[in-house]
Amino acid sequence: MTELVVKTKAAAKPKGVPRPKGKARRVKRDPVKTWLNTLRRFRPGLMEYTLSGVAQMYGVPTWQRFHDPTSELVLTILSANSADINAEKAFDALCRHWPPPTGTPRNRHIVLRPGWGGVGPEEDGADWASVADAPLDELIDVIRPGGMAPTKAPRIQGVLRHVFEERGDFSLEFLGQVTPSEALAWLTQIPGIGRKTASVTLLFSFGMPLMPVDRHIERVAKRIGLVPPKTTAEQAHDYLQLQLEDARVHEAHINLITHGRRTCHAQRPECGRCALADRCRYVNPKAP
Repeated sequence: MTELVVKTKAAAKPKGVPRPKGKARRVKRDPVKTWLNTLRRFRPGLMEYTLSGVAQMYGVPTWQRFHDPTSELVLTILSANSADINAEKAFDALCRHWPPPTGTPRNRHIVLRPGWGGVGPEEDGADWASVADAPLDELIDVIRPGGMAPTKAPRIQGVLRHVFEERGDFSLEFLGQVTPSEALAWLTQIPGIGRKTASVTLLFSFGMPLMPVDRHIERVAKRIGLVPPKTTAEQAHDYLQLQLEDARVHEAHINLITHGRRTCHAQRPECGRCALADRCRYVNPKAP
């Protein structure tokens, strides 16, 4: 005789009973990867289209070292929230006021870096020990042409002193011997050094594939739709970094910042002559 099996509904879980320990929880989605998947699905090839368009307008820049990393770092600090040409004036004044020790190798063939908004600094390098130990009021007065001197002077001294305490000198050349992520982590652990400043220093001193995002790049990226509309400049580093091959980071930084300076202005952008207009969400909110 066949045994009759009666199936019954499982008893309902009593309310208020805690979930058993060890049960897997839902993994929180990575917003950057989610966004990139959205772009691949609905706007495929957008970054390649963007890079090709700006290359058509401005050419493809070639990486070249212009300053030693300590000079690059100080110049980048001076350029924060200031016109690049004013940062150059402050940097030149600092280097003349505290010139490097006699016999120090110097780059006397400074040329204008692509994407830079100034005319190119005239000096290169300083006696960083003297800058670090200078009376604060004196340093403020020297770099005043760069703007925000009372804020930037103690920041520069703090950074230089930190480097010396960690390394025993003021050179940052050792960063060229470690990985980009290690170099970025070392610089950003210094109080006053954020991701953009560190990325600029490492990209231009060593050619490391780290994508710095300034206000021009942030504006261009948001208008095209490469990053979400409410993305902050800090967050935009990750969104853009993951869309770029290492070999194209320098090109992307230079040409996007150049596009923001020359064409995609904050006010009255020149969309009529822009090679990206057909896929720009600023021109057409439904652009493909």
